[in-house]
Amino acid sequence: MERILVSSCLAGRPVRYDGAAKPVAGDLFERWRAEGRLVPFCPEVSGGLPVPRPPAEIVGGDGGDVLDGTARILTRTGADVTGEFLRGARLALETAQRSGARLALLKEGSPSCGSHRIYDGTFTGGAAPGTGVTTALLRRSGIRVFSEDDLDAVQALLTDLES
Repeated sequence: MERILVSSCLAGRPVRYDGAAKPVAGDLFERWRAEGRLVPFCPEVSGGLPVPRPPAEIVGGDGGDVLDGTARILTRTGADVTGEFLRGARLALETAQRSGARLALLKEGSPSCGSHRIYDGTFTGGAAPGTGVTTALLRRSGIRVFSEDDLDAVQALLTDLES
């Protein structure tokens, strides 16, 4: 059975920067949970950040640029939390590999988990195309990453992988 690395906040755990969860509703997600496919993980908490924590955004690029050392992740006050985000990304990859997960379902918009868009680094609520640092590392390692808006695509890949 294929496993799915999933952002803990999507699984209902209150680990987001604001202390909230963003649980996914829907039959597919609940079926995967009941089947034991989900491997919940929060890279930010695992990387050493508290709950709640100040919002952070990637400044100077996206998650791939953070991995390459050309962008940083900062809080609104300018505190550099790049190290914690990188540590969390590495631990997410280790967790995926240990569990055998070849796909991940991660929270869109997050500086860790965004798969299509992230906040633009200005702390004004603006979004930009790009990926979070965990998504970038997982993809570089061959793991397919989807957002919570892509449940049907996840199911299609599961069907292909298990046929």
